[in-house]
Amino acid sequence: MSQADVSYSCGSCGYPLNLTSSHQITCNIGSGYPKSIKKGYISFLSVDLSRFTQVDEKSAKKVVMEEPLSDIHTSIMHLPNDCLSIVFQFLGCSSDRDSFGLTCRLWLNIQNTHRRSLQFHCSLALPNASLSQRGLITSSFHVHRLLTRFQHLQYLSLSGCSELSDLCLTYLQSYASKLYSLSLDCCFGMTDNGLSLVAAGCSSLEVISLYRCNFTDAGLETLANGCSALRHINLSYCPLVSDRGLRALSQSCHQLEAVQVSHCSEVNGTGFQGCSPTLTHIDADSCKLEPEGIMAIVSGGGLEYLNVSRMNWWISGVTTLAAIGAGFATRLRILNLWLCRTVDDESIAAIAEGCPSLQEWNLALCHGVRIAGWQSIGINCNKLEKLHVNRCRGLCDLGLQALREGCKRLMVLYIGSTWKLSTTAIELFKLHRGNVEISREEITFIGPGEAIRR
Repeated sequence: MSQADVSYSCGSCGYPLNLTSSHQITCNIGSGYPKSIKKGYISFLSVDLSRFTQVDEKSAKKVVMEEPLSDIHTSIMHLPNDCLSIVFQFLGCSSDRDSFGLTCRLWLNIQNTHRRSLQFHCSLALPNASLSQRGLITSSFHVHRLLTRFQHLQYLSLSGCSELSDLCLTYLQSYASKLYSLSLDCCFGMTDNGLSLVAAGCSSLEVISLYRCNFTDAGLETLANGCSALRHINLSYCPLVSDRGLRALSQSCHQLEAVQVSHCSEVNGTGFQGCSPTLTHIDADSCKLEPEGIMAIVSGGGLEYLNVSRMNWWISGVTTLAAIGAGFATRLRILNLWLCRTVDDESIAAIAEGCPSLQEWNLALCHGVRIAGWQSIGINCNKLEKLHVNRCRGLCDLGLQALREGCKRLMVLYIGSTWKLSTTAIELFKLHRGNVEISREEITFIGPGEAIRR
C-alpha cells in the first residue's frame, strides 16, 4: 500500500474494513462522481465480506450500544402509568385535567384515581344551593356508580339529597375506606342503620356533618365506636340527639376538637363531662344548658371557642353561666353570649376573672349586665381586643367609662344603638381611646366561620 493510500473504517464505530483508496474503482469518475460521493456511494475492486460479518467482542459491544434508534417509535402513550400519574399531578388547571381524562380510557382511569372530592349538584355545600334543588341526583344507583369510579375519595358530600336511603351508604364499606370527611346534611331518609354502615366502612373518618338529620343517640353510639378518630362533628338541628349520644362521643373519640349542637333541644350539656382536652370548639346556640352542663362543657380544660348565644333558659336563684369562669376555661379566647338576656353581673364577673385569655366577647342584647359587670370587664379583661355591646340596655355612661379606663388592648367596640349612653360619654371615649374603632355593626356570629373544616 502506497503512502498516499487512505484506509476506510466504519463511520459509526471506527471498525477497520480492510478497504483502501488504491482498491477504489476510478474509471467511472466523471461529472456525476461528486453526487455519488455525497450519497455515500463508493465502488471498490474487491471487498472483504468477512469484515462485515465477524467482529471482535469489544467492537460488537460498541456497535450494539451505539445502534441507532431511528426504527423505534416512541410516544407519550407508551409511558407507564406511574409516569402518567406524575404528569397528571403537574396539571394545575381543572380544564387541563378534564382534557387529560378525555384522551383515552387509560388516561381517564388515571384521572379517576386522583379524584379526592365529590359532591352532588344538590349539595348544600355549593354556593347558592338550597333544598329546592334536591332530586337532581338522588338515586342510590348513581352513588354506587360514582363510588365505583372514584375509589380514592377523601371528601364526600351527599348534603341536600333528602330522598337517599340507607342503601347508598352500604357502598361505603367497599369503596370509601380512605374517606376523611363525610357530609350528610338534610339527608332525611337515612336512619341509624345507615350511620352504622358509615361506622363499619369509614374507620378513618375525621369529619362528619349530620345537620338536620334524624339520627338518634343509638346511631351516635355506633358511630363513636367505629370512628374513634373523629375530630369534628356537626349535630346542629338534630332533634333526636341528647346528652347520651354526646357522652358516647366524648368517651370514645379522644381526638375530638369541635362539636356543634346548636338548636338541639334535648341537650343540656352534661354529655360533655370528661371530654378530651383536645376539644377546643363548642357551638351550643339555643340549647337548654344547665349549670352542670356548663361545667361539663369546660371540664376538658382546652376550650378556646364557646357559643352559648340565645340561652335564655333560667333556673331561679342559679347563675348558670357563672360556671364558665370556674377555672377550667383559662384558654377560652372567644365567647359568644349574644341575646343571653338572663346573664347578670355575678356571671359576668366570674367569667371576666376566670377567663384571662378572652380576646373577643359578644354581649349584645345582654340586658342584665350593669355597671358592676362592665367594671369587672374593664379591670380583668386585659387581653380583650373585640367587645360587642350592641343594644345593651344596662350600658350607661359609667359603664362605658369603666371600659374606657380598662381593657388596654381593646381594638374594636361594637356599640350600635344604646339608650342610656350620652353623646358626651361616647366622645370622651373616642378622645381618650383614639386607637379603638367604634363600630355600629351588629354581628350575631363571631369567631371561626365553621367548626367543620372540609
